[in-house]
Amino acid sequence: MTFETPEHLIRRFKVLDAPEVDFFLPKNKNGPLGKSTLEQDNDEIKAKLPKLFTPLKIHKNLEINNRIGVSPMCTYSADNKGSKKGEATKFHEIHYGGFSSRGPGLIIVEAASVVPNGRTSPEDLGIWNDDQALLLKPIVDFAHSQGVKIGIQIAHAGRKSSGVAIPEHLQKGISSALEGWSDKKGPDGVFAPSPVAYDENNSYVEPQEIPTSEIKDYVKAFGDAAKRAYDISGFDFVEIHGAHGYLISTFLSSTSNKRSDEYGGSFENRIRFLLEIIDEVKSENHPTFVRLSADELAPNDPESWKIEDSIKLSDHLVNHGVEVLDLSSGGINSKAERRKTNQGFQTQYAKAIKDHVGDKLLIATVGKILEAKFANDVLENDDADIILAGKPFLKNPGLVSSWADELGVRIQLARQYEWPFHPPPWNLD
Repeated sequence: MTFETPEHLIRRFKVLDAPEVDFFLPKNKNGPLGKSTLEQDNDEIKAKLPKLFTPLKIHKNLEINNRIGVSPMCTYSADNKGSKKGEATKFHEIHYGGFSSRGPGLIIVEAASVVPNGRTSPEDLGIWNDDQALLLKPIVDFAHSQGVKIGIQIAHAGRKSSGVAIPEHLQKGISSALEGWSDKKGPDGVFAPSPVAYDENNSYVEPQEIPTSEIKDYVKAFGDAAKRAYDISGFDFVEIHGAHGYLISTFLSSTSNKRSDEYGGSFENRIRFLLEIIDEVKSENHPTFVRLSADELAPNDPESWKIEDSIKLSDHLVNHGVEVLDLSSGGINSKAERRKTNQGFQTQYAKAIKDHVGDKLLIATVGKILEAKFANDVLENDDADIILAGKPFLKNPGLVSSWADELGVRIQLARQYEWPFHPPPWNLD
């Protein structure tokens, strides 16, 4: 007697291979991860869903399955030797793969420098050459195999470059003896809009001022990095890092920008560098994100960048076609106030800008958002459109599932993980 599996069971149980990756990976047959299992096309059912678990259309080519994203967080694990400087390793594939397999709406990969001497530390990622971009492709491919959208933050650390990796618990510039470049002068050294050091304790070197004639080279470097991110790595979007005292941030702030040319002085001049980068990076086929320190948290410095400046800038971002403004705070210098750590301490900035721009610009907020109800309330109140989380994802890569449970929503899980939580029926007829 021979045993033959009925045709309808063959169709039901045949394991399909995910086409996005070059190894065997079972395809998630029930759709992208992190999406509510309720019928999304039914408006009545969709209206009952917590907003946190509703899809969001960011761009004509990009829709995310829920409103939860992984915030960019440096891991200081890139290769730092020879021709491989700035290259991603297997660690990055494992690290981001762990997030992808749990179904966030989007992931923003940590800051990747657009030039070698723009890294925060020698162990930062780079995307100034094609080899680096190619090594990021497996991260993107795996995310796509799970139905997750993924972008990368492109950056230049400016006067905060060539620092020791933060896990060493020191904020300090380092020399070539430790693979840094703080001791170098000329084109391979540390650059900023003005020769104003990050702090007054000689922890960071006084940067060289970028000549006006070379600013377009920096703008082009951002554009080239974005092109690699799209054409080689396959990312869905890029985020321009304009926060935390990095290069763009120091152009924006009068605290660090003492220039007298067309890139310094007036508000319009100080935002020029960022707007030129946006225009260079902007792609018809991909959305553009910008991360900004909404307020530099330096109330005793009348020249510091404040929330009122960010509100004013938001109109320019709309006019230059930015889709998402990702709001953080602080980082301009060592005298800035320590950040307050109550839950959602930065949502006040998101609300202020969202109230101003309305639907013309999507707003992402981040900063100690720990509970699903709190996150959902921020969205339901129209204070923001996207919730980003950093440390909560490091502590709990299954944060999306935890928040879904908290709000009573069932979401699509990876088939490798779903069956213990939702066992199939024993009757297979």
